[in-house]
Amino acid sequence: MKNNKNRLGNYAQKVFKRKEKSKILYKKRKIKPQKNIKYSYYKSYKDVKETIEKRYNILIGFIILIMCILFVNLFYIQVIKKDYYKSEVEKSTQNIVEGSTAPRGRIYDRNHKVIVNNEPSKIIYYKKPSGITTEEEIDLAYQVGEIISVDFSSIRETKLKEFWMAKYPKKADKKITDKEWQKLEERKLTSDDIEDMKLERITAEDLSVFTDVDKEAAMIYTLMNKGYASSEKIIKKENITDEEYALISEKSHLLNGFNTRLDWERSYPYGSVFRAMLGSVSSSDSGIPYELKDYYLAKGYSLNDRVGTSYLEYQYESTLRGTKNKYQIMPDGEYRLTQEGKRGNDIVLTIDIELQKAVEEILTEEVLKAKTEPNTELYNRSFVIIADPKTGDILAMAGKQAIKEGDSYQVLDYTPGITTSPVVVGSVIKGASHIVGYNTGALTIGEKRLDTCVKIAATPQKCSWKYLGMLDDITALKQSSNTYQFYTAIKVGNGNYVYNQPLSLDPAAFDTYRNTFAEFGLGVKTGIDLPVESLGYKGTSTVSGHLLDFSIGQYDTYTPIQLSQYIGTIANNGSRLKPHLLKEIYASDTDESLVKRVDYYETTVLNVVNTKAEYLERVKLGFKAVMEYGGTGSGYIDLKYKPAGKTGTSQSFVDTDGDGNIDTETVTNTFAGYAPYDNPKVTFTVISPDIYNYANNSLYQTTVNKRITQRVSQKYFELYGYE
Repeated sequence: MKNNKNRLGNYAQKVFKRKEKSKILYKKRKIKPQKNIKYSYYKSYKDVKETIEKRYNILIGFIILIMCILFVNLFYIQVIKKDYYKSEVEKSTQNIVEGSTAPRGRIYDRNHKVIVNNEPSKIIYYKKPSGITTEEEIDLAYQVGEIISVDFSSIRETKLKEFWMAKYPKKADKKITDKEWQKLEERKLTSDDIEDMKLERITAEDLSVFTDVDKEAAMIYTLMNKGYASSEKIIKKENITDEEYALISEKSHLLNGFNTRLDWERSYPYGSVFRAMLGSVSSSDSGIPYELKDYYLAKGYSLNDRVGTSYLEYQYESTLRGTKNKYQIMPDGEYRLTQEGKRGNDIVLTIDIELQKAVEEILTEEVLKAKTEPNTELYNRSFVIIADPKTGDILAMAGKQAIKEGDSYQVLDYTPGITTSPVVVGSVIKGASHIVGYNTGALTIGEKRLDTCVKIAATPQKCSWKYLGMLDDITALKQSSNTYQFYTAIKVGNGNYVYNQPLSLDPAAFDTYRNTFAEFGLGVKTGIDLPVESLGYKGTSTVSGHLLDFSIGQYDTYTPIQLSQYIGTIANNGSRLKPHLLKEIYASDTDESLVKRVDYYETTVLNVVNTKAEYLERVKLGFKAVMEYGGTGSGYIDLKYKPAGKTGTSQSFVDTDGDGNIDTETVTNTFAGYAPYDNPKVTFTVISPDIYNYANNSLYQTTVNKRITQRVSQKYFELYGYE
C-alpha cells in the first residue's frame, strides 16, 4: 500500500508539473487554454459534414447535367436524325459496285461544231470469278467458241504452247526429266525455269493436234487471261452480230464470268483534222495504261477505267470523265441501281475546225509541192499557228511532215511538234533585240548606222544578207540588217569593236538579252494547256561572237508556240498572254448540248514587257515597214489587210546519215506577223525548217514558207473578214 501511495504521489506531482508548465507556455504565447473540448470537436465535425454535403450536391447536379445532355443527344440521333443515320448505316453495310466506264464528254470547236463524239458499241467480256480453275476456264473457252466467232489468225505460237500446257498439264510435266524435278526440290531451279523448259520443249508435232476449233478456244482463253486478273477482259468488241450478243446475254448465268454490255467509242466527224492534238483514250480491254497506273489510281480510278492518255483528252480528263452507274448488291444477288451515271462534261475549244481543216490541206499541198522542187532533200515539214493576240485563243495550229515511201511521199500529222520541236528561228526575233537595245541605251530611236560587215580576229566576217547602206532603226528591221544588231550587241556587252581585232564582251550581256526575250515568251514555257511543252536549247558558251549570233536569232532555239507568243506580245502592246485551247465547259445534265455553261477560260496575262510604249511603237512601225514594198516580208500577206510582221532566215545543221554527228548546213525560213497593224485581231506564225542546204552547191531556195503564209492568211480573212 505504501508503495502504491508513493507511486500515486509521484504521478500526481508529475501531472501537476505538466499543468503548470502548460500554463506558463500559454501565458507566453498568449493563448488561452480551451475550456470546452467537446464543443470544439462538434463544431469541426459539423463543418466537415456541410462541406461533404455541398460537394455531393454538386456531383449529383453534374451527373444530372450529363444525363440530360446524353438524353438530348440520344433524342437528336434516334428521332430527329433517324433517317440520316439509318442511311449512313445502310451505306456502310451495303455492298456497292460500279458499272462500266461512262461515256466521256463531247468536244466542240469554237463555233459549237462537234469534233469528238461517242458512238455506242457492243461488248462481250469476261470477268474472272473467284476460285475458278484452269480446267474450267478452258471448258468455258470451248463453250463460248461455239457461240461467237473470234479471229484467231493472229495468235502467236507461244500462246498456242501455253494453251497446250494448260490443256494437257500431265503431258507438259513429262517434258521435264527426273533430275530437273530433283533440282527444283533442291532449289537449284525455280518454278519459272521449269515452266520455260516446258514451253521450249513443246514441238510442232504437239501443236499439230489443234484444229481450228482448238485454236479459236486458245484465242479466247488467251483473251480471258490478258491484263490485270481482276479486270474485265474484252473478248470481242467488233463485228458482233445480234445473235452472238443475244446468246451470250441469255446464257450468261451458265457461262461463268461471261456477259455483255453496251460500251462506247470515240468518233471523229472531221476525221484526221486536228486528230493528234485531240488526244487518245485507252481502250475497253486495256483500261489504264501501265505507265499511268499510279497517277490515275491515286485519283480514285479503277484499273479497267478508260482514261485520256495524251494531249487534250489527257489534259482535261477530270472534265471529260463520265460518272459511272452505281449498284447495290441485294441479298438475292440481284443488282439495284442506286445512282445513275452520266456523260462527262462537254468542252468547247478555241479552234475553228473549218479554218483548221483548210490550214491542214494547205500545208499538205505545199509540203508535197516543195518536195518536187530542187534542193529540198532535207526539207520535210512546216508549221502554222493562227491566234488571237487579245485573248490568247489558238484558232488553228498544224504541222505536216512528208515521209518517203518508195518513190512517193506520204504526209503525216506533225502538229505535236509545235510545242516540242525547237528550231533556230533567225531574224524574226529582231524586234526583241531592238527592245534590248532601247532599254539599255545601246540603241536610240532614229539612230543611223552604216551596214558593213563585222570582223573579229581569227573568225569569219559577219555580214547582212546583202550590203544595205545607211539604216535607221526602222529600216534596219525592214531590210533585216544583221550588222545593225551586231553594233547594238557590242554596246550591250560594253565592248570596244575594232575591225579584225579581238573583241571582249561582258558575259552578263547574254542574261540581259535572255531576260528580255523571256518577257516576250522566247526561251520559256508559254503555259499552253497541253501536257507536253519543250523549252528549246540555250547555248552555254559566252564567246563574244555568239552574243552577236544571239542578237539575230542564230544561237538559242525556240519552239513554234514560243514564236507565236512572241509576235502576240508585240501585237498586244507588250502584254504576254497564255495561249490556250480551252474556251468553255458545259454540263451534260440535259439531253440538249451546250445549254448550261459551268466554266470558261479567262484571258491570263503572264507579264508585261518591261519597256517604254514608245519603244514598242518603234518596233511595230518597223514590222509594218517589213511587209511593205521593198521589205523582206513584201508579198507574204496582202497589203489590203494592213499586215505587220517579220521574216527570218537562219543557218542550222542537221545529221543526214543518222550517225549522231551534225554534218550538213541548212537554211530555215520563219515568219511571224499580225493584222491589221492599227488594231491587231490575228497573228500568223509559219515555220519551215531545212528548206535549203549547201551540200549540192545549188542556189535554188523554195518559197514554201511564203506560199503557206499567203494562203493561210487569205483563208483566214475569207472566213473572218478584215474590217
